[in-house]
Amino acid sequence: MSADLIANVVIAGVLTGLVYGLMALGLSVIFGVVRVVNFAHGEMMTVAMYAATVLFAGLGLGLDPFLAIIPVGAAFFVFGYALQWVVINPFVTRPEHAQFMLLVAVAIILVNALLAIFGPDARGVQTDYQLDSLAMGGILIDKTRLYAAGVALATALGLLVFFKKTRVGTAIRACADNHLGALIVGLHVRRLYALTFGIGAVCVAVAGCAMVALVDVTPSAGPAFTLLAFVIVIVGGLGSMAGALLGGVLIGVSEALAGLLVAPSAKSMFSFGLLIVVLLLRPRGLLGRKT
Repeated sequence: MSADLIANVVIAGVLTGLVYGLMALGLSVIFGVVRVVNFAHGEMMTVAMYAATVLFAGLGLGLDPFLAIIPVGAAFFVFGYALQWVVINPFVTRPEHAQFMLLVAVAIILVNALLAIFGPDARGVQTDYQLDSLAMGGILIDKTRLYAAGVALATALGLLVFFKKTRVGTAIRACADNHLGALIVGLHVRRLYALTFGIGAVCVAVAGCAMVALVDVTPSAGPAFTLLAFVIVIVGGLGSMAGALLGGVLIGVSEALAGLLVAPSAKSMFSFGLLIVVLLLRPRGLLGRKT
C-alpha cells in the first residue's frame, strides 16, 4: 500500500468531511440557540438532495447541483422559518420527550412523502465534470469533492461572519447565551428562533445539494444522515460551529481509512469507535464548552 494511495484517501475523506461538517453545523446552530434537537435533520437533508435532482433532471432544467444551492437554500430558509414559527415554537418550553416525538413525527412525514412522490429507487446527478480530477504528482483530487468542500467551507465561513459581525447575528447569540436577558432588553426571541432554524435549514440545503453530487439518494437515507450528524456534533462539541466542522473532517477521514484498510462496511464501526473514544476522554466534545 503506497503513501500516495493513503494520501489520496485521506484527502478525499477531508473533502467529504467538510460537507458532513456543514450538515452537522445546521444541527449544532439550531441546538445552540433554540435548545431543540432536530431529529428530522437527516430527512431534511434528503429532501434537499431530491430537490437538487429534480432541478437537474426532473424538470428538464439541467441545473447544476451547486447552482441549485441558491433556489433550494431559499426554499429551505422559508420552510425552516415557518416550521419553527408555527410548529416547533410551542414546544420550546415543553419536556424534551415531547420535542423528540414532535420532530420524529416530522421526520416520518418527510420520509413517507418522498416515498410517495419518488418511490424507493435511488436517484443522483451526472455532471460533465463528475469523473474529472486534479493531478498533483501522485495525488489525484476529485473535482466534485473539491467543489463540494469549497462550497461547504465558504458557507461555514459566511455563517461565522454573520454571527460575529452583524447585529442580527449578535442578537441571536444573545438569545443563546441568556434567554431571559434577551427578553428583558426587548429582543423578539420567537422571531430570532425562527430565523435561526431557517439558517440551520439553509446549512442542510447547501450540504444536501453538495452531497447529491457525490452519492445517490433514497428516501430511507434520512435516518442515517441524522445519526451521522449527531455523531459529528457530539465528537466536535454540541453547540460549537468549529467543532461541527472538525468533527465532520474526523468522521470523513475515519470512514475513508476504514474503507481502505478494512472494508467499506466498516465505516460506521470506525465512526462510532471514534465517538466512544471522544466521550471517554472528553465527554463535552473536542471543542465543547463547559455548561
